[in-house]
Amino acid sequence: MRLIRLNLSVALMLLMVGIFTGCSDIIAEEKSGVVIARRAQIRSSTAVAAADLLEVVRGDSVEILDEYESPDGERERWLRVRARDKDSTEGWIEARNVLAQEIVDRSRQLSEENRNVLTQATGQLRANTNLRLTPDISDDAGILFKLESGTRLDIISWKRIPKPKAEEEKDTDDAPKSAPRRSNNARQRQEDAPPPEEYDTWYLVRLPRTVSPAPAGWLYGKQVELTVPSDVIFYRTGREFVAWHRIDDWNNEAAGNDDNEDKDARPGSWVILEKSSTNKDSNTDFDRVYVLGYDRERQEHYTAYRGGDIKGVLPLRVEGAGSDKAFVVTVNDNGEMKNLQYKISRDSRGILKVSQVK
Repeated sequence: MRLIRLNLSVALMLLMVGIFTGCSDIIAEEKSGVVIARRAQIRSSTAVAAADLLEVVRGDSVEILDEYESPDGERERWLRVRARDKDSTEGWIEARNVLAQEIVDRSRQLSEENRNVLTQATGQLRANTNLRLTPDISDDAGILFKLESGTRLDIISWKRIPKPKAEEEKDTDDAPKSAPRRSNNARQRQEDAPPPEEYDTWYLVRLPRTVSPAPAGWLYGKQVELTVPSDVIFYRTGREFVAWHRIDDWNNEAAGNDDNEDKDARPGSWVILEKSSTNKDSNTDFDRVYVLGYDRERQEHYTAYRGGDIKGVLPLRVEGAGSDKAFVVTVNDNGEMKNLQYKISRDSRGILKVSQVK
């Protein structure tokens, strides 16, 4: 009798351990997520007529408890979440409005790795575009989320990736998988067109928190329009501006604010990296250094420096402050990577002088 009671006690203990272990596994399966939509609703169920329980906004953190996807695949995928409000509201939210915290953390790591890199250029999206963890259009697992057309962004680096031979040229990172049938006229136009580029350009970008809880990621280059500042855009002469950075400070202080868009429109002095449209070298980011000065007295721009052809590689670096400034570029000198430093100074009239430091 004692043996039977002992066995029952042991069985009960094992059952309790199993229950608690199971609960621990369930809790361990919970994971955090971050709201990426501007606004979204946590609802009482996945039904169309479900009640709205709580509104969440971009950047809010939630705990992901469960998920649901309709077997027929026609309905939106849903997540059961717990909000971090005072009532710990639990309910359902459309999965497209939430990004897993682990993915956001990878984006933050990408941002941290490039924390000390200057903004090389700025751009704006031509259309809705996927922000990705890697410059790979075929990797759906690397999609962070979709940025809206018109989004402004800071470009900190870029890559040129060889196109797969079997892949048709794409103009978008938001296109249907199946291509429409082309007419004979369309085929003829394609045959007469120049051969497609062998590389895809990808931009590594930084984004403000107001736009994205994921601070960094890669964008397909054809979706990005470079926004050259209006102060310098008319000085392009047959070469594209691929990077630019303001090198004077006086107009920033006069403006009394940090509005980047207004700052770039105000006249000033710039270091600009250019690349010829005929230069197809995928290992060269820029092929000439151009410094544009601004004469405050005459209120006009002038060429302070224009270098010879080089094989430059980003990033551009600016060092020092005030009147003691220099900038550094990296060049490929017959296979050897070298840093070239340029000293910036001004004469008695305030005219900008640029000299290469040997």
